[in-house]
Amino acid sequence: MFPLCAAILLLLPLAVHAKTGDRNQPMTTSQSSVNGSQSPNTITTLTGNVVVTQGSMKAKGDVAQVYLGADAQVSRIVMKGHPAHIQQLDDNDHLMTGEAPTLDYDNVNGIVVLQPDAVVTEQSMGDAHADKLTYNTQTAYFTGTGNVSVTYLPKQRQDGNAQPVPASTAPQK
Repeated sequence: MFPLCAAILLLLPLAVHAKTGDRNQPMTTSQSSVNGSQSPNTITTLTGNVVVTQGSMKAKGDVAQVYLGADAQVSRIVMKGHPAHIQQLDDNDHLMTGEAPTLDYDNVNGIVVLQPDAVVTEQSMGDAHADKLTYNTQTAYFTGTGNVSVTYLPKQRQDGNAQPVPASTAPQK
């Protein structure tokens, strides 16, 4: 229903997906106040210390709007914060996190958009920063626009140290 985090998790071309079973877990919310209903084609507003949880995914923000479709299922969630934060484990139990003032998750198509000043970090893999990051949670395809920077971390050996870089064999002048 709302692997927003995968989204948020967005972005490393290191093809990481959200934990497979998360989407089939119930979604829970906690907040200071709520205004809305669980009727089809409605928008419910969650306000104050908003936390949305589904499986290993947890999103936090100041305000969230939960959009229900014609089937009364969550079709979209827009969360705002200073910044809004999302985290989730992948199938290898690596933590993925994302932060931006606005997180917009399309639950029908599995697309998450973080903006502006978006940051996504994946444990042991690296991170990405951009004005806008868009991530497909089903295919792990992502795009970044505006001041994009990506850091790729070296693969870790089993002892936890980075793999050594071979010395150059080119003749020295």
